[in-house]
Amino acid sequence: MTMNVTTFVGLDVHARSIKAVALDAMTGEVKSATFGYDACAVAEWTRSVDPAARCVYESGVTGFDLQKKLAALGVDCVIGAVSKMIKPAADRRRKNDRNDAEFLARMLSVGNVVEVWVPDDECEAARDLVRALDDAREDLRRQKQRLSKFLLRHGLVFDERTPSGQRKGNWTGAYWSWISSISFAEKADNDAFAFYVDAVRQAEEDKRRLEKLVAGEAAKPRWRRGSTPCGA
Repeated sequence: MTMNVTTFVGLDVHARSIKAVALDAMTGEVKSATFGYDACAVAEWTRSVDPAARCVYESGVTGFDLQKKLAALGVDCVIGAVSKMIKPAADRRRKNDRNDAEFLARMLSVGNVVEVWVPDDECEAARDLVRALDDAREDLRRQKQRLSKFLLRHGLVFDERTPSGQRKGNWTGAYWSWISSISFAEKADNDAFAFYVDAVRQAEEDKRRLEKLVAGEAAKPRWRRGSTPCGA
């Protein structure tokens, strides 16, 4: 904590709103304000309270965007690890935006905030791409599961075996040949079946495309062994 800082601002950040509470650690005076999701407004108010004030908000779904914008506007802001924010039972019972923001300000004033490392834009972009690949893999898993459940409801299970008696795996060439041989008496069933098959095929294509993009990103000089990685 910077020794000459006496004002600490807790920010309770939501997608469309920010509650700010400023605590003067010397006098105990507390001020509060409410904003839309507007870094400029937060920065202007914070500077009006104390140009040297230090801000904090909890890590979460809103990510690093606000911290980066405030830093660009000259406001000292950190992100606290939400998993390390241990609130007294009384505070948990009276939870609201103002109380949460004041709690953060008080924790920062006594140096009891575990700061989250903020990645630079290149690192965050690489992380986002990897998350997209993870999502694509999860989408593919779900689409395969839906197709399998549809077939199971019709009593259809792939059970083709090799000459030695070993069962062939799903999603292999043999499996897709089996899929192509299936048809139903009802048009509605065929339409539903086509939807599930197309969904799996599309998810497979999305996953392959993202795998190539991640591989291309990973080949950049920054991510090579011995270079400066994210978090260093």
